[in-house]
Amino acid sequence: QVQLVESGGRLVQAGGSLRLSCAASGRTFEIYSMGWFRQVPGKEREFVARTTKDGGTPTYLDSLKGRFTMSADFAKDTCYLQMNSLKPDDTATYFCAVTVGGGVTIWGRGTQVTVSS
Repeated sequence: QVQLVESGGRLVQAGGSLRLSCAASGRTFEIYSMGWFRQVPGKEREFVARTTKDGGTPTYLDSLKGRFTMSADFAKDTCYLQMNSLKPDDTATYFCAVTVGGGVTIWGRGTQVTVSS
């Protein structure tokens, strides 16, 4: 099994920046992609960004391109989400997710990001 721990979420003012981190442990050799999702209460979980182990360019939710940047170090089993020019609409719980063998997705518990206006 793979375990994920997110960190870095906090209260920030609109226009500010945050960097979220995700650390994986366990059978990390099975991981072939890492990504970020976010969810607001009462709404579906939303894709934010994803990158694969083959070194390809990360993909993003179109509306976040230019403000959010994802990076990953598969050798260190970590990934990051740099979020700039934050808006109140970015307020959500941010989840790290990895895909392992068999196409199974494993989720972290999330980290809360709150952007005040």
